Amino acid sequence: MQKLRSVLRIDREKVGVVRDPVAEEFQLTIFINDRELVTLACSPVHMEYLALGFLCSEGFIKGRDEAEEVVLDGRNGVVRITVREDFDPDSPFKRFITSGCGRGVGYYRPLDVSLKKVEAGTKVPPSVIFGLMREFQKLSEAYRETGGVHSAALCDTERVLVFEEDIGRHNALDKVFGRCLYEGLPTSDGLLLTTGRVSSEVVLKVVRMGVPFLISRSAPTDLAVGFAEGLGVTLVGFVRGSRMNVYAHRERILWTRGN
Repeated sequence: MQKLRSVLRIDREKVGVVRDPVAEEFQLTIFINDRELVTLACSPVHMEYLALGFLCSEGFIKGRDEAEEVVLDGRNGVVRITVREDFDPDSPFKRFITSGCGRGVGYYRPLDVSLKKVEAGTKVPPSVIFGLMREFQKLSEAYRETGGVHSAALCDTERVLVFEEDIGRHNALDKVFGRCLYEGLPTSDGLLLTTGRVSSEVVLKVVRMGVPFLISRSAPTDLAVGFAEGLGVTLVGFVRGSRMNVYAHRERILWTRGN
């Protein structure tokens, strides 16, 4: 996920040429039933998870069983996915430019406005969220080396279950989702942690995953907060140290003095 590049480093009076790690960027093209769908700028690891997660989180397919075959050609930057014969990638979707890193592409459907609301009885104290965020931050070796990637993780109330990184914050989420689909891991009672800004399309991805908690070190947008309120997602931002902001569905946070 990183390559060494020669850079001129200037540090006050010190100037010198050093070899410095930078995050690797790769172009992955997704084909569905031999039709080109989209090309994603991504980190060249776990790209089969990215492709499958992207299709599910963008609403193209509903689950792993709808993808009959997933074939990755990493050398040529292509992943080919075979789905049901009646699939039409054009009819119900409109492409739009997302607020994601690398000018990402998202897909909007009229059905998005009627997404099923997330229902979950899970409740957690702030101490659990702070502890998971500390564990989450320790896992990002690529970020510590390059400063050029985002991280995402699915957790239960005790530990990080799935951790992924990518140059794009949306991609990191899709890799988590794709891995859960590949391995048959449930997401309905999970907590989704991310390093990135939470925008509306991120909330929609999490809703399609059925995850009740979306937690970030960064800020949400106003539209993201509105979507979270309407779609049943507990949205938490600015989780740093022992501070956090709960923007939506605060009833799932078990707050008492001292925790």
